[in-house]
Amino acid sequence: MLIASTNVAQHIGFGVIAATMVVGALRVVTSNNIVRAALWLVVVLAGAAAQYILLAAEFVAVTQVLVYIGAVMVLFLFGTMLTRAQIGRERDLNNPNRVVAAVIALALAGTLAFVLIDAFHAVRLPSDSTPVSTAGISDSIFSTYLLPFWALSIVLTAAVVGAIVLARRD
Repeated sequence: MLIASTNVAQHIGFGVIAATMVVGALRVVTSNNIVRAALWLVVVLAGAAAQYILLAAEFVAVTQVLVYIGAVMVLFLFGTMLTRAQIGRERDLNNPNRVVAAVIALALAGTLAFVLIDAFHAVRLPSDSTPVSTAGISDSIFSTYLLPFWALSIVLTAAVVGAIVLARRD
């Protein structure tokens, strides 16, 4: 009986987190203020980290928070604030072709669902999955992919320096 109540709690948690992510995603695309849109994006990314915690993937959740919320969102907000973009409400952000965009989005979602169901309808996840340690993941990332990791950090640093240089041209 304890297992059934745990599954119910996980399903309720998933539903609450998923609903929060959907509301946040809708607010990202409907907000007229770019800074508020970025903050709603933080809510969506935090929801993804919470979903990873529900899956017992704590390392991936912490990586999600550090990389996306901590680094990418800070870079995005710095880039927005250091360039000459208008920060307040903007009326010209909305495109009048919303109906066409909605039809295309629904068609793409339907096509994606059809292809995924057609390709994986009989595939089952393995039930005897072996646990992976955090040390194994870090050894894999920082041995094989160390050079791309460094290259990405240099590119992000160059982007911040470039935004500062663009903002300082007075």
